[in-house]
Amino acid sequence: MSTPSLRHRIACEAARLLDARRVSDFFGAKRAAARAVCGGWARSSDLPTDLEVREALQRLVPVEVPEEGASDASLRYAAFATLLEPLESIHQPRHSHPEGDVLYHSLQVYELIRQERPYDIDLQLAALLHDVGKGIDPSDHVAAGLAVLEGLISERTAWLIEHHLEARRRREGTLGVRAARRLLNHESYEELDLLCECDRDGRVPGAVVPDLDEALNAIHELELSLGDVS
Repeated sequence: MSTPSLRHRIACEAARLLDARRVSDFFGAKRAAARAVCGGWARSSDLPTDLEVREALQRLVPVEVPEEGASDASLRYAAFATLLEPLESIHQPRHSHPEGDVLYHSLQVYELIRQERPYDIDLQLAALLHDVGKGIDPSDHVAAGLAVLEGLISERTAWLIEHHLEARRRREGTLGVRAARRLLNHESYEELDLLCECDRDGRVPGAVVPDLDEALNAIHELELSLGDVS
């Protein structure tokens, strides 16, 4: 068997293990997949990269078509729902996330952002989707989220998601001077800092939030009302 073919099989098996929640990180998934495919030891050169596993995982994510002839926007929001729904079963350490599961946290962050920036579609989507990668690779949820969202979100939304952890580090004083300067000089830094603030504050047990369908419908309707989509 050629190395590319073996890498592909291991990547697909690793993606299946991640999708089934049998493992929670890419490294463990690749090791388990290699054992399953090779029956034991595998050379490091035969192991797929994280990107290859993410691409295989993207192909596994089932996205239901709302209806025949649905718009591109409707398909995008169906994809968002598919990616967000599993977050309800993912819980984080109580000392840092007393509110509970990742979806509840994401909805809290979205609601706080919506109140502050009621017409900023990019920022609202970033708030709702900023932790979507935790359902794929908790050890590197930002990269995993951006990979699976590629082609579904705007460059600005992607930038906000990509840098939300750096914004937290800047607030904590642990981000390097050059990296902090790059953030501060970006045209969307104010919104990034607001996202960071709402990410911190969206951890309240019992907070009232819309359900996932309500949140997605609200953003979609906002896009339609502003004429950003068809």
